[in-house]
Amino acid sequence: MPETDPRVFFAAERTLLAWVRTALGLIGMGFVVARFGLFLRAVRPHPDGDIGRHLPSVILGLALALLGTLVAAVAAWQHRRFCRTLGPADLPPGYHVGIGPVLGFGVAAAGVVLAVEMVL
Repeated sequence: MPETDPRVFFAAERTLLAWVRTALGLIGMGFVVARFGLFLRAVRPHPDGDIGRHLPSVILGLALALLGTLVAAVAAWQHRRFCRTLGPADLPPGYHVGIGPVLGFGVAAAGVVLAVEMVL
């Protein structure tokens, strides 16, 4: 087995993409949980119009979306840090290593936008 192996980089890339999938799942679940409170309010309106009754679902949904955002950002940051430790022989020739982190940070940015939308 040679000292340098591009499979090391591809393993790191697969790990990043697995974390991005996890982040997307958390963000999506957060959105669903937050909107479920609105659904409950529409199906079972409170007689005195109490909006705060379904506030826990909004808070939990927001927390899940923010957790997913954090997961995506940390995974992208960690991947960039790891790729900087690899030598040129560990990277596939002609392969742009910045695409994965851009995807991770993009998912994180989308999570922030969604979290802000849920609050407003």
